[in-house]
Amino acid sequence: MRLKLRLNFLSLALYLGLLSLPGLLVSCNGQGDQASQASSKAGTSVTSNTSGPEPHLDSVFVIRTMQADARFKAQERWARKFYRERQFRLGWFRQHKLVPQASTFLTVVGKAKEDGLDPKRYDTRQITNLLAQLKSLGQDTARRNQLERRLDVTLSGSYFAWASDYYRGVANPRDTKNDAWKVKRNKIKLDHALMTILRERESTYPYYDFAPLHPEYTNLKKALALLRARQAAGGWPTLPGTTHLKPGQTLPVVGLLRQRLLGGEATGQAPATVATAARPVNNVTTSPAANTYDPILVEAVKSFQRDLGLPPTGLVSGETLRQLNVPIQARINQVILNMERWRWLPKKFEPDYLIVNIPEYRLRVYEQGKEALTMRVIVGKTLTATPVFSDKMEYVVLSPYWNVPYSIIDKEMRPKLEADPQGTLDRLDMEVVKGYGRKATVVDPTTIDWAGVTQDNFKYTVRRRPGPKNDLGEVKFIFPNSNDIYLHDTPHGELFSQTKRNFSHGCVRVEEPVKLATYLLRNNPSWSQPVIEDSIAQRHEKYIALKEKLPVYLVYLTAWADPDGHAHFRDDIYGHDKSLAKEYFD
Repeated sequence: MRLKLRLNFLSLALYLGLLSLPGLLVSCNGQGDQASQASSKAGTSVTSNTSGPEPHLDSVFVIRTMQADARFKAQERWARKFYRERQFRLGWFRQHKLVPQASTFLTVVGKAKEDGLDPKRYDTRQITNLLAQLKSLGQDTARRNQLERRLDVTLSGSYFAWASDYYRGVANPRDTKNDAWKVKRNKIKLDHALMTILRERESTYPYYDFAPLHPEYTNLKKALALLRARQAAGGWPTLPGTTHLKPGQTLPVVGLLRQRLLGGEATGQAPATVATAARPVNNVTTSPAANTYDPILVEAVKSFQRDLGLPPTGLVSGETLRQLNVPIQARINQVILNMERWRWLPKKFEPDYLIVNIPEYRLRVYEQGKEALTMRVIVGKTLTATPVFSDKMEYVVLSPYWNVPYSIIDKEMRPKLEADPQGTLDRLDMEVVKGYGRKATVVDPTTIDWAGVTQDNFKYTVRRRPGPKNDLGEVKFIFPNSNDIYLHDTPHGELFSQTKRNFSHGCVRVEEPVKLATYLLRNNPSWSQPVIEDSIAQRHEKYIALKEKLPVYLVYLTAWADPDGHAHFRDDIYGHDKSLAKEYFD
């Protein structure tokens, strides 16, 4: 294995060295860089055979070359588009010399592991071989032209394979089993991205730098580097499953905890210093001071708990202990999977949008790209998981009715409705109506055969009236979608104090609905906060259309990081990480 890795690095050094040779590089404008020009004047150019017209390609050659490599087959359409747009001129050569971007690209591919990608997917070995052949050609013009054609299409194939993974994702989110990711995807045209790299096209996106599209991705990449550095330094120790620590205690296990949190870049924690890192003996420190659960270590534990979304109690047991003992490789994989999800997202978000991160149980509203509002949310239970998708919010509804799902009517209410329909509905502050919205008319529940009701023949709606018993609370936020998912208030505000808040039937309950409604209607002078509260008090359902539809994203991110790579993690509450890992890593 070590020999194989050494050969890979030698190959990488070979092709990077070749691309650095003065006769093989030319600047994008065709004039050549200073080093190349100086070498040429001195008569030391590696390739003296640079005369004659540049070779051209054709669609048959492009298709055949792309189909010849299994790693390039899926990218054939991008290659055809790219070369067709340029009338089948070579892309990576100018005056028979490689452009500098070729060297940059191969350097980027050589570091693909830093992005959680596999460099072997992009077949740079074939490029290395072609470069070596090109270097040793001599005066064989026909052979030179043939090699330039092959090398050009191979470079493009390698780029499209890499760019597809890097900008669009290794896995297809709509093919990943059990992971219903229906957020609108980015619409990157990889042929245009390559033209941007070659300085043949302007773009507002940083393709020309081979750079990621979102700063959140860059932050996770930094976190990945820190975790791998910690892993290379020995990782972190596992604490005994019986550990139960309180501040002030002196126990041998404290040495392991100190090593775990202050012994290096744990999950964004500060690296150890002489003052905080005691010398371990068999993974357990012997210094009494080092084995005392002191205020510095207590604060490190609280910081760790906050990073994991746990109450910062400073106590080490239960859930905190479980999170401390998650293996470092599992955290590395978790970061990589969430980097992948950022590749699935649109190239950029709109200036104003609302986003809910389901595993974090948090909603954020962004205005002109800056966070304007945030609050806790409650999401769906595992069996009624909140779906991952995007849409546009259109209405704020004050004092909403709650339409009872048929499943609840069938499984929970039917016996009581058969026995006493009117009394049952009155006790629940409910009614039966025919029709929808303003055209809905109340129906006498005693005229319905509740024993014979089925989902197909039930043509009515059972709904709970606005008021304190209403399951939707005082406000509902609608972004019409096929999942029938929306944001809403809840009469059970005490649930927001829970650490894990997956209690709903799929919809998202918000902690401060009136505050959110006031913000969304801030540009509508008819709906100030006092007016909103007064309308709610009247208990009459009121639909208010937003002047501008607001993009809404319900996403699933179990890891993110601060700009310095300080990582935050959440549990995989729906198992989406687990299902994605099977596709990504296997």
